[in-house]
Amino acid sequence: MRPTATSAARRPGVRNLLDTGDAHETRHADGTHHADDTHHADDTHHADDTNDTNSVLGADEVNHTDDATPVANPADAVNQIDHARRADHAHAGDARDERTGTVRSGIDGGTAGDGPNPASGRRSGREDDGDASADGNGGAAPGPRARRPRLRTVLVAGAGGLAVAMLLTGVAALLPGTEPASPPVAARVELREAPVSPVSVARSVESLQVRLQRLPKDHLAWARLGAAYVQQARITADPSYYPKAEQALARAAALAPGDPEVLTGQASLAAGRHEFDLAVRLADQAIEANPYGALAHGIRADALTQLGRYDEATDAINRMMDLRPGVSSFTRASYDAELRGDVRKAADFLAYALRDALAPEDVAYCRYYLGELALHSGDVDRAAREYDAALAAAPDYVPALAGRARALAVSGRLAQAADAYQAVVNRLPLAQYLVEYGEVLVRLGRDPSAQWTLLDAQRRLMAAAGVRDDLTWAEFEADHGSAERAVRHARAEYERNPNLVAADALAWALHKAGRSKEALRYAKQATSTGWRNALLHHHRAVIERALGRTGDAKRSAALVKEINPRFDPELPALARFS
Repeated sequence: MRPTATSAARRPGVRNLLDTGDAHETRHADGTHHADDTHHADDTHHADDTNDTNSVLGADEVNHTDDATPVANPADAVNQIDHARRADHAHAGDARDERTGTVRSGIDGGTAGDGPNPASGRRSGREDDGDASADGNGGAAPGPRARRPRLRTVLVAGAGGLAVAMLLTGVAALLPGTEPASPPVAARVELREAPVSPVSVARSVESLQVRLQRLPKDHLAWARLGAAYVQQARITADPSYYPKAEQALARAAALAPGDPEVLTGQASLAAGRHEFDLAVRLADQAIEANPYGALAHGIRADALTQLGRYDEATDAINRMMDLRPGVSSFTRASYDAELRGDVRKAADFLAYALRDALAPEDVAYCRYYLGELALHSGDVDRAAREYDAALAAAPDYVPALAGRARALAVSGRLAQAADAYQAVVNRLPLAQYLVEYGEVLVRLGRDPSAQWTLLDAQRRLMAAAGVRDDLTWAEFEADHGSAERAVRHARAEYERNPNLVAADALAWALHKAGRSKEALRYAKQATSTGWRNALLHHHRAVIERALGRTGDAKRSAALVKEINPRFDPELPALARFS
């Protein structure tokens, strides 16, 4: 599945985003600007407000935004993760400055999709710009449904993911000391999905913290700070940012109860922590406050997908396309079509998104998922070309680097794949990448224990930050650990989120525990929508064979070969959709 959520997971609607996006100023059709509502009538800096603000921001946070302290004990494995993460921050910043020749800044906020999660899951982090209205959190008035991209004068797009990135327009209004170019009429500020880099989002966090030291009653700045922390958690694989996001969003909610942007930020945080029921409720409240907020509809769609409520998710995606057709809504529609087995339509929607993508990071995002579609249909050469095109657009886009490693492994070049995976996990030690790397090492006859140690460190970090991700551990334990532990994790995940992937995880765990008869009903559920996922059908074939259902097993196995002739059951993590 494709992440936002994501943890940095590869789950539907929970995807991880590693891009950068520029903030921009939004104009309406009449060419006028709309006032930034972050300027309050009372900008007086009171002593008690300062103390309260510091208690949320933390005294060391204003000047040290990159160095969050992990919430778990500082074990060696956790230190390894932190070292890799910080090294990637420095690398990404240097590379981007070399390409652009400028220092990027802006108010980039946090997702829905890593969705690594992943949440993450999958296409949750793209937001077409549209024309912002004065109504709430960034939606345009409804118009005729568009299914193809349109030309735009400005772009704010986000990847995600697992994960619903948010971009804040009207940067000048939020940066202290910035003088307006014209009379004091600023662009409207709103939550937007956008691709961001670790460096750019850290700068945005710092700018917001400085502003909040001056204006501690600015609820929108608090909301955007919370959203930025969610984004930091996803793009750095550091879940210690989630509690910070929770504090900032709670402060925003206390200042402006019922504000649609605050509610949208809280929905994004809930999705990032895999609290999808809560994410739906918060998104519903945001939509009630502002029916034209496209981002809230997108977060709602991602969470409904995670909950296995696919028809409702489709409706939410259609509504999002009505409000703001663009990269974000088209990529969500692509995944929705893929889950229903319509690969051609999924590719068409990605093509629409690609045509609508103006920023290099948006191009990379679309190219990457076109590569994933190709790879999981067995077309390794085409997949490699798409990953290369993604990296040509955005050389630091880690998912495409992982895609290259995946393509090398699937094509049998395991030693090269191992080297490529090592570079990937050095940059971003997401659970998905660690498991894929470990499986390649096993195939090479090498010891994967270092990767499993890092994976366990990630589990402890996620749990300490309030992230529930039983799915990752159900899959890992079933393939590489204890079948009984796999069953426990899979049941817990399925009870909360009865989606296709959770059903498959439970089926496979039960089979590995010797309970194939019980497993079959879940294997059938996992393959019930027509999704052309070779791994799910392989699991069903194995379960049917174990039950003596020879004819059914042959049909399922034949379907596996039809879907993906390159499928390798000894590399199951590589067959899971990112």
